Amino acid sequence: MSEQEKQDGLTRREFIRNGARGAMLVGLGAAAGGLIARSRSGDTVWQIDPDKCIACGNCATYCVLKPSAVKCVHAFGVCGYCELCFGFFDLQPAGIDAGAENQLCPTGAIRRRFVEEPYYEYKIDERLCIGCGKCVEGCSTFGNSALFLQVRHDRCLNCNECAIAAACPADAFRRVPAERPYLLKGDKH
Repeated sequence: MSEQEKQDGLTRREFIRNGARGAMLVGLGAAAGGLIARSRSGDTVWQIDPDKCIACGNCATYCVLKPSAVKCVHAFGVCGYCELCFGFFDLQPAGIDAGAENQLCPTGAIRRRFVEEPYYEYKIDERLCIGCGKCVEGCSTFGNSALFLQVRHDRCLNCNECAIAAACPADAFRRVPAERPYLLKGDKH
């Protein structure tokens, strides 16, 4: 390198090295900014308002996760423990019996267990639930709405713009405080 180049400042190698350092600093700054933004959005989480939900099936198809982060939950306190639960059985069964062909859930996520005559207990296996809402629709139509959909936050990515919320025809998705992430029917935050 000539004496003139030394006096003019940086060599090409130093220029590239300094440029790479600058790019790393910009990248670290962007990552830190993303973490800060995510922690701020952590103050609220997405949830379904069960009073607005129409069990349209979009939760199963629009969630970025497969299976959906939306799961059916069962409010045991309001359940009638019916012999024929229309959240469990098809609304138009082939025959009024407990045959598997009459079950409504496409994945078999609802388990039926005899309690005592004429009562049965229904439990949701959330690992199998895809959030389609068929059971919710049946329970709401002929039952007391003991089954409803909720976003499970151990699965949800808490996206800035929820794909299900954008596709929800009932505008049932809303942000709720992270410290009270679940909603019941009639529950007003």
